[in-house]
Amino acid sequence: MCTNQSTTKAILVVSFGTSYHDTREKTIDCIEQDIAQTFPHHHIYRAWTSKMILKKLKQRDGIHIDNVREAMERMQRDGITDVTVQPTHVINGIENDLMKEDVLAFSDSFSRITFGVPLLTSEQDSREVVKVLTDAFGDIPKDEALVFMGHGTPHYANAIYAALDYTFKDLGYYNLFMGTVEAYPSMDSLLRLVGSLKPSRVHLAPFMIVAGDHAHNDLAGDDADSWKSQFEQAGYPVLCHLKGLGEYEGIRQIFLRHIREAQ
Repeated sequence: MCTNQSTTKAILVVSFGTSYHDTREKTIDCIEQDIAQTFPHHHIYRAWTSKMILKKLKQRDGIHIDNVREAMERMQRDGITDVTVQPTHVINGIENDLMKEDVLAFSDSFSRITFGVPLLTSEQDSREVVKVLTDAFGDIPKDEALVFMGHGTPHYANAIYAALDYTFKDLGYYNLFMGTVEAYPSMDSLLRLVGSLKPSRVHLAPFMIVAGDHAHNDLAGDDADSWKSQFEQAGYPVLCHLKGLGEYEGIRQIFLRHIREAQ
């Protein structure tokens, strides 16, 4: 993936990962392809952080994908000297902290290691993300609600989800809502907040890089506790949009900017 085979510079793209091949092709693969095209004088490496997904791919499909330490060892063997690490993580949470620890364990093995930041790090990031999403969903009527599902985390970085919801409203998008599967804002909060709008329909979309397990099951699944089922139970017609953030060119452009800023 590198036009200059003599280069000793690399970009390590670190993702949580997914066991869904179709969404991986539309998201993680596309992010890595954009990075390779934008930085042709760098070798591009991949690492995933989810032990569960890495194990599942190995057992189910016979596919091995490096974890962060394995990728660092691979670059070391390949003679790489300068590494830029770009996570495709949405927030600066637990996965990102652990990734940095794994990378920095190899500090003595490389001349230079720099880190790009996750998707939502600065106020500029939040505003650019809002623009990408409002452009993409601009045809949704004001009397309908658009609810995004983030992952959520016990890490203090989880506050960015509520901040993004506030940004929606601050910029005039009163029918856009942000919630999380595993933290705050929770589904209980969303049912109250969306209920105050009294929308004629509820649209659901994942706020995750890939539209994987959470999108198919927790968001759009038929179980009684899925977001789709809970909003239907509350009396709303529901339409699900199973498109990961990595599918939007504008989101991929933010990651490219983060690499430039890191370098």
